[in-house]
Amino acid sequence: METTRSVLTISELNARIHELLETSFPELWIEGEISNCKAYPSGHTYLSLKDDKAQIKAVLFKGSSFGVKFKFTDGLKILARGRVTSYESRGELQFIISAAEPREKGALQLALEQLKAKLQAEGLFDPDRKKPLPPFPKAVGVVTSGQGAAVRDVIHVLSRRWPGIEIRVWPVKVQGPGAAAEIADAIRGFNELAPDTDVLLVGRGGGSIEDLWAFNEEIVARAIAGSEIPVISCVGHETDTTIADFVADLRAPTPSAAAEMAVPEKAAVLDRVAEQLRAVEQILRDNLNSLGRRLAYAAAHPLLSDPRRLWEQRVQRVDELAARLPEALRRRLETLGLRLGAAAGRLDAISPLNVLARGYAIATSKGKVLTSARQVKKGDPVTVRLSEGELQCEVS
Repeated sequence: METTRSVLTISELNARIHELLETSFPELWIEGEISNCKAYPSGHTYLSLKDDKAQIKAVLFKGSSFGVKFKFTDGLKILARGRVTSYESRGELQFIISAAEPREKGALQLALEQLKAKLQAEGLFDPDRKKPLPPFPKAVGVVTSGQGAAVRDVIHVLSRRWPGIEIRVWPVKVQGPGAAAEIADAIRGFNELAPDTDVLLVGRGGGSIEDLWAFNEEIVARAIAGSEIPVISCVGHETDTTIADFVADLRAPTPSAAAEMAVPEKAAVLDRVAEQLRAVEQILRDNLNSLGRRLAYAAAHPLLSDPRRLWEQRVQRVDELAARLPEALRRRLETLGLRLGAAAGRLDAISPLNVLARGYAIATSKGKVLTSARQVKKGDPVTVRLSEGELQCEVS
């Protein structure tokens, strides 16, 4: 007797497998190397995790990606926390990632290196794009916490170095959720609402890498890079370096040092101005003394005491030249006469009339000079020019 068969559709089978995986495996940690990693516009990232013998498909959904500070890239070894499940429509086993950390480096350090490499490749660290600071700013903007030592130190140093300078403070969160967005908004706010601000100081006091992380966020880096107002970054103590330091136009080790870089010391500037004024006064005195000596020398010159001396010798020179002019003209005319006679002699030597006087004649026929008997024929009239008169002939 044939028993009743239990037949499942593919969808039913995949659904049972999915349910079994979901209920059988608690959330766990796995270790593997990322491959075939692809991030989609939706914000989800699909990848495979593998070791030297096997692999499993994995997904990092957008909702969980905010807790992962670094970027997934092929070849990166990670520790991933998540749950085992399946993608029912294709019956594929997959691992849903809820948290991850790099296997060999700290997550924040890796994220810092990845963002730094990305922004450097875009040219945001290039020295050529950095703006110079104004030598004598009238208004200084400060983006930092509204409370704490940093803002008090900045105000104290600015006021001491240049009493009366305008200080504009935009208080923001400097750590924790939302801090990066507030800092970026403040930088953009200064550019949009107070573009006459001469220089911006952006920073905070020292702390751990977690405390300073807001200044490593991409949104802050791009706000600094896009600022038309020159930016001095002043994050942490001297040993701390953030992405903001690389993008800013100038980096200061502390907020107090940034204030010193932003404005010169007014007393020193006034001393320098006074020194320059003294130098100018001395130059003017030297010039006036030189001009006075030249004027005294000129006043003592004989020509000024007796101006007639200035034209007496010139009058004598005119008379001398006037006396020599007739003789010069005569010599000139004699020379021209000799040259004219010589030229006339040369012309006379080659004159046709002299040739005729020696017994030669010039024969012409019909207005043309004859040089050959072949030029005329019998009966043609011929005129023969002699030294005295001419003969009218006919060729026979």
